[in-house]
Amino acid sequence: MPVLAKVKDVYLLWHGYAHDIPKTQRYSFGYRIDALFVEIIEAIAAASFLPKEEKRPYVRLSIKKVDAAKILIMILWESKSLNDKRYIALSLKLDEIGRNLGGWSGQLAKSLENTGNKQNSSTK
Repeated sequence: MPVLAKVKDVYLLWHGYAHDIPKTQRYSFGYRIDALFVEIIEAIAAASFLPKEEKRPYVRLSIKKVDAAKILIMILWESKSLNDKRYIALSLKLDEIGRNLGGWSGQLAKSLENTGNKQNSSTK
């Protein structure tokens, strides 16, 4: 499944849980987590349509946003605002998305490195 579809699925899961979070956390952490998911979706969508050499900053931004969402979700869990089952469900999906994005970033780095090596050898 493409990473964008996975992010959409975990966002829908989060959206279902967000209404059960206590009001004080929902209006602080909850809204920020929601905004992070939207920013992740925007960055991945942008990267999907850009030329290969322009994708990497958006993929790296997505990785940062996923990490921030994981930390905020962990804080909700540690403050007992999110139960164990829901925390595990969200965390596992976010970990998988993080691995996918890391792999994508690595592929882009290798591809750009190979492109740079080809250009250097052709100019010699």
